[in-house]
Amino acid sequence: MRRGSTGRYQMTSVAGEVVRAFIPSPLPPQPPLDLDASRQQLLERATLALGRLDSVTMLLPEPDLFLYAYVRREAVLSSQIEGTQSSLAQLLLFEIEEAPGVPIDDVVEVSNYVAALHHGLQRLQEGFPLSNRLIREMHGILLSRGRGSTESPGEFRRSQNWIGGTRPGNAHFVPPPPDHVEDCMAALERFLHGEDNPYPTLVKAALAHVQFETIHPFLDGNGRIGRLLIAFVLHHDRVLSQPLLYLSLYFKQHRAEYYRLLDLVRAEGNWEAWFDFFLEGVESTATSAVESVRRLLDLFQQDEQRIQRAQRRASTTLRVFRVLCERPLVTLKEVCRRTELSFPAAAKAMETLATLGIVQEITGRQRNRAFAYQNYLKILSEGTEVP
Repeated sequence: MRRGSTGRYQMTSVAGEVVRAFIPSPLPPQPPLDLDASRQQLLERATLALGRLDSVTMLLPEPDLFLYAYVRREAVLSSQIEGTQSSLAQLLLFEIEEAPGVPIDDVVEVSNYVAALHHGLQRLQEGFPLSNRLIREMHGILLSRGRGSTESPGEFRRSQNWIGGTRPGNAHFVPPPPDHVEDCMAALERFLHGEDNPYPTLVKAALAHVQFETIHPFLDGNGRIGRLLIAFVLHHDRVLSQPLLYLSLYFKQHRAEYYRLLDLVRAEGNWEAWFDFFLEGVESTATSAVESVRRLLDLFQQDEQRIQRAQRRASTTLRVFRVLCERPLVTLKEVCRRTELSFPAAAKAMETLATLGIVQEITGRQRNRAFAYQNYLKILSEGTEVP
């Protein structure tokens, strides 16, 4: 449906140039979304896929196990969209402080993303509302270190930004002037919590993401926070018990279409085309995540059986193996801390796992060695590979 522009333009001066800044109208769209029969079917399929994802994660020995690894996968993917070149293995190495040769600025940015996500999740679990205050807190952590640390972490911008182009005058898109940011974000917050909101949560998440990216309330980090917002809306409204739906890989794979549809919403009010794209992404991403969980469960079961067949008394090796199921890249020091085994016992068990081809030592050192559960990492790393 073509509604016409979903906002208005205001002339503003930036760096000596006069440009047209776009101020979006508050949500929800007017006239309302056209949720015809085919779109309702798409919404139902996406909702069912989310239900399967929520259910299958409960089959894991510990649901937090998958969350730990999947959150880091999302951090890598979301940061790659912004040009950061860090792999999942590099992030895990950085977190255990065994990261020689890792591009430090890149991996710090990804690590910040993990910290911001965990902070937001903890706040929601404490009963804190999904709000502009929480969004600013997460942004403050996201840009606390590294290249974005000078871009007003945790504060809505007080200067004009722009998207694309080399300067404001040839920018692809100019978001609202800074004196409109607070009002625009306040309206978005009201939409998220409005009791008269006529739309289900998936629709709300789709609309909120576009509105956030259109407002572009921060000087840096808008894409990463905007993608997190989708997962947090679904978790806050209890569509997902854990924030496990991340669309960064889908957006990365369909990058040109993603930006084209954002422009189409702003210029023509065609929310329906964006919504169809979004729902297809939710369904495919949730289905892929379910498949990843099942593959991990099969992997854990098969490798545990291999260990039991190889050793009559496998209890020590199995204790070390279960640490790797929780943390697919570890040092022997970390294994000892988690299992309370002696260093020689942990080292012997790890050598057994290496002989079986389950783990691989990845530092090449004699001391302070780190071991990777390679097949686990391979499943998680699909789509995150750095060229």
